[in-house]
Amino acid sequence: MATQLEILAEKERIASLARNSYVQENSYGSTHENALSNGDEKGKGETNSIGSSIDIQSRINSITKNSYSSDNQYNSNNINALSNGDEKGKGETNTIGSSTDINTRQELLAKNTYFKNKEYNSNNRNALSDGDEKGKGESNGKIGSLTDINSRNESIARNSYNDQNGYSSKNANALSDGDDKGKGENAGQVGSLTDINTRTSIVAANKYNGSKGYPDF
Repeated sequence: MATQLEILAEKERIASLARNSYVQENSYGSTHENALSNGDEKGKGETNSIGSSIDIQSRINSITKNSYSSDNQYNSNNINALSNGDEKGKGETNTIGSSTDINTRQELLAKNTYFKNKEYNSNNRNALSDGDEKGKGESNGKIGSLTDINSRNESIARNSYNDQNGYSSKNANALSDGDDKGKGENAGQVGSLTDINTRTSIVAANKYNGSKGYPDF
């Protein structure tokens, strides 16, 4: 015998089924008319179309505004993808870029002093050291711009050493010869004039010398 709870549950189930538009004989599935796209808002599954009536109408409106279609697809060969003098396409034809790109490039090229028959490279006069400020590459034994060359000449003019008088360990200014310039050993002497005089003074003040050594107690 059914309990009171089961009786109430059965009544609720029957009431729910009565409110449901889908029953065993008209169950909802992928082939049900309310699941298919047939021009209403209920179904979107593919028939001859896809989507609800709003989806279909929105798609039609979008396609109407689209300049591309199955007969005029947008791809790398489409006129609107190619550089043909308008703003739409930039793909290479006889040129590259939109009309703005082309015009800008032509303006820049017109201002450029270098071009196909006068390229800038290591042999271009503006890359070589020929007495102006533009080039610094070696040319006829010269290196650097005009400013570089003049600065170098000024520095060389102030330098007391040159090709004929190179500074080395044998140069008079590197040897201890009684002046303050050189300190290298020379004829038994080491140090500049100041070094020698200081050493002589210290030795003179020292009560121990070569003749009177410090005693070893």
